[in-house]
Amino acid sequence: MVNIHSISRKMGEQATKPNHFSEAIPNSIAKLEVQNVCKSYSTPGKQRFIVLEEVNLQIFPREMICLVGSSGCGKSTLLNIIAGLLPPSSGQVLVDGQPVTGRPGSDRGMVFQGYTLYPWLTVAQNVAFGLQFQKMPKAQQRDRVRYFLDVVGLGKFANSYPKQLSGGMKQRVAIARALANEPALLLMDEPFGALDAQTKEQMQQFLLELWAKTHVTVLMITHDVEEAIYLSQRVYVMGTHPGRIDREIVIPLPERRDLDIKLSSKFVEIKRQIIHALRDDAGMA
Repeated sequence: MVNIHSISRKMGEQATKPNHFSEAIPNSIAKLEVQNVCKSYSTPGKQRFIVLEEVNLQIFPREMICLVGSSGCGKSTLLNIIAGLLPPSSGQVLVDGQPVTGRPGSDRGMVFQGYTLYPWLTVAQNVAFGLQFQKMPKAQQRDRVRYFLDVVGLGKFANSYPKQLSGGMKQRVAIARALANEPALLLMDEPFGALDAQTKEQMQQFLLELWAKTHVTVLMITHDVEEAIYLSQRVYVMGTHPGRIDREIVIPLPERRDLDIKLSSKFVEIKRQIIHALRDDAGMA
């Protein structure tokens, strides 16, 4: 497991740390605000199917927040609306106080469960893919790619192809690609759901270390309650039929965490609260 705090970065020789990831100052302005978002579809019988109803949430700079809920509650639909991949039926999404328009870009990075790497491109070319549309000079692109591959511990694999990487390594490439665009907000849709248990725990540790280093603001969807508690400062519990925010649970754990914290009595109590909230919703449904 790569400890990114020990990664050697020859800043003057190899790359320059992007300005976006300089030390941020927490403030009271929400990085992300979802305001009364609803999403519905018309069925062939002209009946209205409500997926999301009056969803409201806020995420502040430097926070890593997880969203949990049962299958079919609308978590991915909500994330796609935040990303700009789907329009809401009503309500709005604000990033840094500005309405979201268009697909993910410099303000929103997206990491999916299924890696979504281009198999015909090298690791470095995959990370650079989004930068090519920014009219960034080639030399600056190379520096940016080199920097973020070092951050995720894959500098030696720059010229490898996705088929030569493990699942965890592929997901690190996907994260590096999203971060290379310096997003104000990183959106993650079940990013570790396809990994085996051991690799999943390694990636959880990696993500915490990455977040501690960059302090990028993160919203992550997960079905794994333990994962949500371990990674986040707050957990939003989503109800279903229609999808809505049922509960917000603050995670009173230290910012620096290791896997043994999952065995603590405080962790187990938080897990109990979230599981009961999910069971209550399932009973109501």
